[in-house]
Amino acid sequence: METVHLLRAVAVELGLHSARFAQRNGMHPTDVRALIALMDARRAGEELTAGRLGAALGLNSAGTTALLDRLERAGQVRRVRGRTDRRKVVVEVTDEAVELGQAFFGPLIERSAELLRGYDAHQRAAVRDFLEGVRQAAAEPAHTPPYDTSQRVP
Repeated sequence: METVHLLRAVAVELGLHSARFAQRNGMHPTDVRALIALMDARRAGEELTAGRLGAALGLNSAGTTALLDRLERAGQVRRVRGRTDRRKVVVEVTDEAVELGQAFFGPLIERSAELLRGYDAHQRAAVRDFLEGVRQAAAEPAHTPPYDTSQRVP
């Protein structure tokens, strides 16, 4: 259980780190999550529509539109035609947003990579498998207790 509790502490610290980035740059935490999703899609060579981005963030259509309008005004994203299907409008993160994220998160990413370089391939595979398993478990609705209004804290 010690490792599970440590993972929870890491998640809290990463959340706080993200919150500092959001606050420093006048963003909402959801803006940061959107930029991360878009950067992940860019790295994977995938295109994200507003609908897919909204679904990934748990936002409805109006919330997604407001988010994208805000990020577009800030120069963080742009809406463009799809590469394979020109009828489709996709959302891309701008180079400026990538640079902003790299300036803030780069040192943490580099420190994490440095730590991983201290492990052999088998150990890195075990860490990756563990983290992927936890990520999948957290993404499964079955692991989220139902909302019970009788248990509300006053």
